[in-house]
Formats: sequence, C-alpha cells, structure tokens
Amino acid sequence: MIIGERLRELREEKKLSQGDIEKRTGLLRCYISRVENGHTVPAIETLEKMARALELPLYHLMYDGDKAPEAPTAIASNGDRLQTWGLRGREASYLQKLRRLVGKMNATDRRLLLHMVQKMARGNA
Repeated sequence: MIIGERLRELREEKKLSQGDIEKRTGLLRCYISRVENGHTVPAIETLEKMARALELPLYHLMYDGDKAPEAPTAIASNGDRLQTWGLRGREASYLQKLRRLVGKMNATDRRLLLHMVQKMARGNA
C-alpha cells in the first residue's frame, strides 16, 4: 500500500480532516493533501508527526495487520555472539541523530557517503 493512501485511510477512520492534521502537526494542509495524493513522499520525521497526530504508533503507517510485526532484538555477527550496539542508550541516540542527518542529504551525497563507508569497511580506503 502506498503511504499516502494509508495516511488518508487512517485519518478518515479517526474522522479527522486534513485541517485537523494541520493543527496537530503544524504541516500545511496543501502538503498533507500532496502526501495523501501521492505527489510527495514525506520524510521519516514528517511520518512521525503524522503518527502522533493520528495517535498511533509509527509502524501503523506502514503495516496494516492486527498486531505489530516482530522486530529482531539483535543482529547476529560471528558465531553465537550477538551484536547489540545501537539498541539503547547513547548509541541509540547517536544512531537516531545519524539517521536524521542522512535523511536530510540529497540522493547523490547519500550514495557517495554509503560508497565511501563500504570502501572503508572493506579496508579499500
């Protein structure tokens, strides 16, 4: 399902107008309309605002099942060891800030950054 369609569906289920969402989020009504009609793809921060305005957890915007999808608690690395960096505390805050900043980059800069990181991870820097 396209995110705009899902947002409209959830808004209408709650019997809210685009004007109500505008008041709750601070986003312009014309922007909300553009998102719902598929003309604009919102950033994750915008989706978070809309989820709060609809009084729903963020995953409801992308998932329409009865219960939340199961999230892995850790990422397997070598053998039996589990990698838990970034799941809580300062690392999680840092990861969230990094995600927000990378989300603000344009696509070309983001591709360049990811390419550089991949080279560094392989040791080809």
